[in-house]
Amino acid sequence: MADHLTHLDPPSAQVGADVPRPEYPRPQVVRERWLNLNGTWQFELDRGDSGLERGLRDRELAGTITVPFAPESELSGVENTDFLEAVWYRREVTVPAEWAAVAGDDTHVLLHFGAVDHDTTVWVDGTEVVRHRGGFSPFTADLRGVAAPGDTVTVVVRARDPREARQARGKQATWYANTHCQYTRTTGIWQTVWLEPVPGAHLRRPRVTPHVASSAFDVVLPLTANRPGHTVTATLTDADGVVASETARADVDLAPALRVVVPEGRVRLWGPGDPHLYGLRVELRDGDGALVDAVDSYAGLRSVAIDGQAVRINGRAVFQRLVLDQGYWPESLMTAPSDAALVRDIELGLQAGFNGARLHQKVFEERFLFHADRLGYLVWGEFGDWGVSGQGTVGHNQQPTASFTTQWLEVLERDHSHPSIIGWCPLNETHQDLHDRMTVLDDVTRGMFLATKLADPSRPVIDASGYAHRVLETDVWDSHSYEQDPAAFAVQMAGLADGAPYENRRDDNAVMSLPYRGQPYFVSEYGGIWWNPEAAAAAAGNDAAESWGYGQRVADEEDFHARFRGLTEVLLGDPLMFGYCYTQLTDVFQEQNGVYRFDRSEKLDVARVREVQQQVAAVEEADRAAV
Repeated sequence: MADHLTHLDPPSAQVGADVPRPEYPRPQVVRERWLNLNGTWQFELDRGDSGLERGLRDRELAGTITVPFAPESELSGVENTDFLEAVWYRREVTVPAEWAAVAGDDTHVLLHFGAVDHDTTVWVDGTEVVRHRGGFSPFTADLRGVAAPGDTVTVVVRARDPREARQARGKQATWYANTHCQYTRTTGIWQTVWLEPVPGAHLRRPRVTPHVASSAFDVVLPLTANRPGHTVTATLTDADGVVASETARADVDLAPALRVVVPEGRVRLWGPGDPHLYGLRVELRDGDGALVDAVDSYAGLRSVAIDGQAVRINGRAVFQRLVLDQGYWPESLMTAPSDAALVRDIELGLQAGFNGARLHQKVFEERFLFHADRLGYLVWGEFGDWGVSGQGTVGHNQQPTASFTTQWLEVLERDHSHPSIIGWCPLNETHQDLHDRMTVLDDVTRGMFLATKLADPSRPVIDASGYAHRVLETDVWDSHSYEQDPAAFAVQMAGLADGAPYENRRDDNAVMSLPYRGQPYFVSEYGGIWWNPEAAAAAAGNDAAESWGYGQRVADEEDFHARFRGLTEVLLGDPLMFGYCYTQLTDVFQEQNGVYRFDRSEKLDVARVREVQQQVAAVEEADRAAV
């Protein structure tokens, strides 16, 4: 990491080898003081969700768990993969007394949860401090009046995850066993829990938007309150020191905005191959110039634009060679076992020739985005709501609720400033018949699209990836195809040249989408080539082998490489295609169609996969010829 960014991972006030996931969880809003609460908590299952009535909030719990790993996972120490209607956590916490130095009696202690699945209530010393619904987005409790520096308090968490709840659950299995492309469930705390002290009037998360055309960053600085004479300052740095600095009044606007212009000679764009990041420090000062609050962050100067059917990054047609990343690990499920594991997945993608990923069917830990920013890895931010249906029943199909939109807005707030994100995908594989009557899904689809565009006009938004495109003005159009024959795949994709691209339809061939209007187009899921040498050997010997993938399993590794080349070259060779997304980076449990095994070991010649993808795409060739 560049020297001007090394301070973005400060040590916790809690130290020790027994603290899992010890790294700072929020690298774009860094304060020096914080306390990591990962580690051993008391824990108890509540199968009937009757724990409140039975007194679990007010007594010691029967077992223990290692946070932040879900109780279904091996690393949690519980490893119970049954349906868990509710679970309880309990821990005694001592707030560091030295935090009083932050603001004396006006010091507020914030309790942060990275993510808890699904419906959470938190009590501190018996006082309810926060409720939150949604398993993918962060939330915070201000403990003012409940806990202060030097206090020892008891934190109790109840997480409900009802089997029949209408909720966004990504790829979590809705029946008992893992099947096809559904995986072991996640319940309860699955990202870092931590404390930090702040003054009463303090900075919220900065919102940073780059403008390549102006060589500038717009920095919006939301505040919790205004005070007479207060000012905010945003300072950009690079390896040579201060690049630019701007100051604005903070006593009249609840969200002061500054434009920080990068001077000529210090402009360096962020992109694949050169992921340059500027350091960013934001300070809140009082009328006497004394420092009230400060956060450290970073920013990348990067643009995304639509030019006809091309998507341009920094003015260039960069063909998006994406890979589907489910973000699961054998021992820890949706939680990465370590920070190094997050880095490793990006490195594996790059090693295979991909330049980015669709972060699929979960909201990834923010640390992943930090590493994608550092390594120049393009990503599409996505919500975990696969297969939502307008007409289906609770069970396999997830049903849209208000929490879809509220969670998604929380995600947009968290991730807006990450330069690696080059597009938003609120929904995935929604099922709807064009001739069906209007349903809640129509309202949710349009609402999530409009909310995304309002929250972030700077990036393209796809209304729903694959299947039913229900928003006429969606920025991007796509399809999912797991056709395994390259010749048939080429025929399937040929309609794009005539303005009639391949579209997903229902099993009865009913049209699900509104008409295509010439937007940029890509196949955001293809391949899924089913190959596992061990399972193939077992099947040949008539041994039982649990293995699943799309279409006909390839006969051997040579067959895999021939199929991968044939399918991929169809997309690389289409001058109207701006990218693709191959399914998938790794095997996940029984779904064995990854470039790598579930444990991230190699199962095929990755260099050959990379060689195919290093070919110049037709859209890139045309772009070069036009220069």
